[in-house]
Order: sequence, then C-alpha cells, then structure tokens
Amino acid sequence: MGGVATSRRDFTLFLHTTASDYLVSGIHNNNKLFQGTLQVKITNSGARPFKFRVQGKTKEQVRRPEDFIDLGRKAHKIRISNQTPLSKQNEIKELFRSYGLKADVVRTCQYCSKKGNFSPLVDSNAIAAHAGEICIPCALLELQDEYSQKGQWTTSTKNHLKKILIEIQNIDLAKNALEGELNPILTEFDQIPSITLPNETIQIKDLDISSELKYSLSKRFDTLQPIQIISINNGLLDGDDQLVVSATGSGKTLIGELAGIDRCLKGKGKFLFLVPLVALANQKHDSFHKNYGDLLKVSLRVGSSRVRGISHPFDPNADVIVGTYEGIDHALRTKKDFSQIGTIVIDEVHMISDKDRGHGLDGLIARLKSYCDVQSASRTSHKTQWIYLSATIGNPTQIGNSLKAKTILFNNRTIPLHRHIAFSMSGQKHQMIEDLSNRESLIKSSKGYGGQTIVFTHSRQRCHDISNKLTCPSAPYHAGLGYPKRKKIEESFAKGKISTVVTTAALAAGVDFPASQVIFDSLAMGIKWITAQEFQQMQGRAGRPSYHDRGLIYILIEPGKIYDRHSEKTEDEVAFDLLKSDAEDVSPWYEDQANMSETLANVIVSPTNPEQLNSSMIGKISTNMAMKKLTEMGLLKGNKATPIGEIISQNFFTPKEAITLIKHIKTGTSPFGIVAEIEILKEDS
Repeated sequence: MGGVATSRRDFTLFLHTTASDYLVSGIHNNNKLFQGTLQVKITNSGARPFKFRVQGKTKEQVRRPEDFIDLGRKAHKIRISNQTPLSKQNEIKELFRSYGLKADVVRTCQYCSKKGNFSPLVDSNAIAAHAGEICIPCALLELQDEYSQKGQWTTSTKNHLKKILIEIQNIDLAKNALEGELNPILTEFDQIPSITLPNETIQIKDLDISSELKYSLSKRFDTLQPIQIISINNGLLDGDDQLVVSATGSGKTLIGELAGIDRCLKGKGKFLFLVPLVALANQKHDSFHKNYGDLLKVSLRVGSSRVRGISHPFDPNADVIVGTYEGIDHALRTKKDFSQIGTIVIDEVHMISDKDRGHGLDGLIARLKSYCDVQSASRTSHKTQWIYLSATIGNPTQIGNSLKAKTILFNNRTIPLHRHIAFSMSGQKHQMIEDLSNRESLIKSSKGYGGQTIVFTHSRQRCHDISNKLTCPSAPYHAGLGYPKRKKIEESFAKGKISTVVTTAALAAGVDFPASQVIFDSLAMGIKWITAQEFQQMQGRAGRPSYHDRGLIYILIEPGKIYDRHSEKTEDEVAFDLLKSDAEDVSPWYEDQANMSETLANVIVSPTNPEQLNSSMIGKISTNMAMKKLTEMGLLKGNKATPIGEIISQNFFTPKEAITLIKHIKTGTSPFGIVAEIEILKEDS
C-alpha cells in the first residue's frame, strides 16, 4: 500500500459488509488502489480493528491493525455503503469515532459495493433493481449480458439505453423496452419540431396563371404552401430555372405543375415530368390525367425497348409527358421527336449521385439540354424552363450552380415528427407492427383523416409475409406486382380502405401514400443497408401537412442483427447512425464503364458535339479516353456510333456487357446463356 494516496483530498476509504467482515477499498480519483478485508473485535473499550488483510498481486498480505487506522487518518472521506446492516454501520462508525475519525453512510450501487467498488448514488443516477439500487454502468451491463446477441452492446445502443435508464430509473422497465414493449416513454428517440410559418400567404385565385389552371387548382387548394410561395417569389412563373430542395410532402410537385401546365396552356411548349421509378411515373401520369386531362393531352413513357406491356401507349406529340429517366433517355437515343419542349421537371434529382443510375441521369440532363438548345434556335419567344426537385441534397447551392439553376431551400417541417427506436426480440417484429398499425388506425387528425401506416421492409416476400399476418386492412406493395394491382392498392389507401401498406425500401422515393406513420421493419434494401439519403426519403413519408397533425417514425431493431455475413455493422448501429445523419452531399463520380456509356449515348444524340455534352455533365468524363476505348471495342467509328454501338446504347448495355454479348453471339451461345452471362456481369459490377 506504499504511495496509497498522493493527495489526501482525493483519497476515500470505502467499506461494505461481507458475511462477518468488512470489505475495505482505497479509492483515489475514482481508481481503486487496493482492496482488503477487516475483521473487528469488541473490547471493553469498544470496537477495534483485529485482522486486516490486503489483496496483493498473488495472495493476501496480512497488515497490522494500526495500518487500517493510518489509512483512515490519511483519507479525506470515509464512506460506508448503505447496504451494510444497521448494526454493522453503528459498529464501524463507533470504531472510527474512538480514533477521532468520522465515517458517513452513503447510497451506493449494490453491485459495485459487493466488488469493493465505490459508486455513490443520487436521485438522478440511481436505478431501481431487485429491491435495491444500482448504478447506470451496472444496469447496462446486466441488460447487455441478458439481451445482447453478441455479448456486447454498440456504443450507440449503450447511449440510448442509458438515456432510457435515466428517464425511467427502473431496470425492469428497461427490460420491457428490450422485449418489445411499445410504451412511447421507452421508445422515443427525439422530436423534430415544426417551424412557425411566415405570415405571407398567396391565394390560388391571385396567381398570375391561366384561368383554366387556376380553376383546376382551386378545386383542390385555397392557398399555397411555404415552399411554393418562396419559389414563386424567386421567379418560378417568370421562367427561371430552379433547384427546389424541401422536405417530402411539402408541396414540391405542385411547383412543377404550376410552371409546366401554365406554360403549356399558354403555348410555351410541352411539359416533361421525369421520375426515377415506373410506379411513381404511373401515379403521376394518372394524377395529371385526372386533374388536367380535359385541358391537355397526357402521355406516359417508361422503360426502353426491352420493357413491354406498358399500360399506356406513348404519344411523343402529347402536351404533357410523364416518364422515367430511362424511358425518356431511350426516346432520345432512338431519335423520337418531342417537338417543342417548354418545361422539364426532374424529380428526385439527388439520384444523380446514385452509384448505378446517377451517370445516366446526369447524361440525360445534358442530352435533353442539347436537344432543347437545338429547338430553341428555331424560336425566340421562350426558352425551356428547368425545375429540379429533391428532399435530400446536402450541398444544394453547389448542385444548383452546377445545374445553372437558382437554389430554393425550405428544410423546415410544417408539422412535427416524432421518432422512436423500438427494440425487438427475434420473431417479434410482426406483432409490434400489428400493434403499432392498429394503434395508429384509431387516431383521427384535426383535418378529419384517420391514421395510416407505411411499413418498409427489405424484400418482396417479406412484404407478403408481414401483410398476411396483419389483422388490420393491409396490402403488400412492390415492383413485382402488376400495374392494375398496384393502382388498386393506391386508390384503396387514398380512400382509407387500407390502413397499412407494406412495401420495399426500393420504393422509398416512389408512390405518394399520405401516411401518418412510417415503420421500419428493416433498414436493409435486399442485403445492403440503406443509405442516409434513402432513410431521409423514407422517414419523410410520415405526416403530411394537408392530412395530419404530426408524423410518427418507428424503427424496429434487433440489436446485433445483420442481413449479410460480410456486413460490418449491426442493425442497431445502422439505426442510430441513420437517425443522426443529415442529407448527404450529391457528388457524382463515374468509373470507366459509366464514362464510356454516357459518351456513346452523347455521340448518338449529338454526333457533332459529344465533347461539349460530356463537359456539361456534373460528373467528370475524359472524352478522348472514352472515345478511344469505344473505337477499340468497335462501338464507334470516327465520331459516329457503329450499328452495334447504337443497339448497345439504345438497350442500356455497358461496353463491358457489349463485348460479352458480341463474343457469345459469334460463338453461338444460346439466348438464355447470353442473358445469364450478362446477369452475372451485372452482379459482379
């Protein structure tokens, strides 16, 4: 015990009773310097130290009874655990008093005290447990030992459970939280508040738009939402190009409609509205047809020549064309004539940074701009207006500058969002989804709408598994369903006949279901964790200003769960990372295959200036290198695509896939074999 305490002020002597002895510890700056045992004997003069042993490195060392008293004199504080029986408390306090020393009884963690660790408790950090009190670290350790699949919590999970423990101060209630109890006090992670809106209002009747559009809008709206007001005040109706970044459900789509439909009715060119998914294109087409079909001809363009069975025949001469990125791109590559284009809306423009599809959207924008520039040369009355929409761009000003568009921002929520983490045990999520969905369906908003739920999960099969087990009116919804089936589900949900839709994460940016609650059964898309951008999109589906008073998010997690053995993170780690994430920066970067694919498409659409199209893209492309490789592959000859090059580009094959395709055609491989080889290439890329 040499050098027991360098400073008396920082040295505490701590005692806790054992069977018949006292456990003695010396604490310096919260570090235990030594631990020993003390036996006390009762003499005519009172209680006195009898035997004092200190644990050495290998065995106990016997010390003089006087050494114990010396330690008491060196100590700044002498503390006795409150678990020590009252008779023992009085005995040891009497012993110290006889030497002129004072010892106090304090609240301590019963687990720590048994180990000789000094862990004082106050009201704010005492956790009720097993008819006693323990400290927060011991409570976390007990929860971890009992519930952690890996035997150890992640730091984020520990911090969240610590927050719960501080809130409820009862370990049994904390165990309830880990066993799937959906008490909001146990599950709440945070609240994203609503922001007081500006006083400015604009009535639909006061807008400077065509009378036909004004009449159509007035049947649905009286006034504009804040983001719409900001957009109009910044030149929307004057033809200015804009990048509009605002939360999901804040009214971005109407901004595109205001410009595109109005310009179309005024003879300023056709209106193109482009989206990333077929399901969303179908819904937007039906919505535009319903609202404006008596005023304008509306058509739909999805897929490419490899996609059949489109429900609506494409009319390139229509006034309003709703299409997927690839659908419109295919039309450009096959030299369809769109006649005069007046307004182009690119919805979900943050997709430009998507690893697989981003280069295609970037190239499509460049090709459409080139196409529109050629058209503009033949007219002087107006230019094409570009409107880009997104809910999740971390660097909007930079992207707005790259797109040569004015950046319009409104990141404030107009209704609050309550976010919850609900722990689940294996196989328990079905019942939790059932309970949450039923609970929400009983709530009616001040606007008269019943609560409805979107459940996101990782696979189409699980959509069906969850929906089949729900007792509330529900339906699975995913890209594998036929269009008529999806359409029926959308209509039933809109009419309130279905209270819960179970869908895949792949449709996060897709269909507009006005749900008050979003439940994450999974944070994976297939076997890959969703990104922060995807999560922002998905949580943004909860709560719409026109329908609800608040939005609810429930993330159901099994601590320690993974979806792929190669995953470095567990479900709980991913959950807390996503909840703390912000919108990611949009930063396109393309590898050789993407560079060559876009260069080939740019050559086909604009053979006289592919380098100019390449340089106008946000992502950087080395035109000379790409054209050299394309020429070596036989896909280019001079500055012109070869016949096989055109076929490859029009069907969205990569150059690498093209080489495989040509090789197997020459060697007589069966069509099924060729398809299999190309699919293998896609999986490996």
